[in-house]
Amino acid sequence: MVTKKMEEAMNNQINEEMFSAYLYQSMSAFCETKNMEGFANWTAIQAKEEMSHAMKIYRFVLEKGGNINLQAIKAPKVEWESMAKMSEEILGHERHITKCIDDLLEVAREEKDNATQNMLQWFVDEQVEEESNADAIVQKLKMIGEFGAGLFMLDNELKQRVFVDSTQNK
Repeated sequence: MVTKKMEEAMNNQINEEMFSAYLYQSMSAFCETKNMEGFANWTAIQAKEEMSHAMKIYRFVLEKGGNINLQAIKAPKVEWESMAKMSEEILGHERHITKCIDDLLEVAREEKDNATQNMLQWFVDEQVEEESNADAIVQKLKMIGEFGAGLFMLDNELKQRVFVDSTQNK
């Protein structure tokens, strides 16, 4: 059984993950308008990942006998100054989500909820990967600049990404 405090914290995290999906989908739409197909692909796949993360928590709460309380999702930004600025925002957002997961894990520790602590370890590991991937794009953009052949090549590289639902690998 999940405690009320844990249930509330998990519902808040579901909202964070769904907002992340909204944010990445908004970024994907923006990239489409700029003919940046690779960035559009990368962020669209990121949106799918974030929704799968939300659903992983959703299913877990229900499995533990908790209730789901879906909250309003705030509207994301719709425009960015450049691919570099957008990528920096992605990295900042992933760092925010890492802090949210860390805070959620702290609640699980306080509540002595070992099952939730165990499940959240997957998210801890996932956030290391998320931050690393976002930082790699930021660093590449710093190296190549915001315009020209380098940006074109990076956009083509990002086009190759495919969605794999890693939440299914327990």
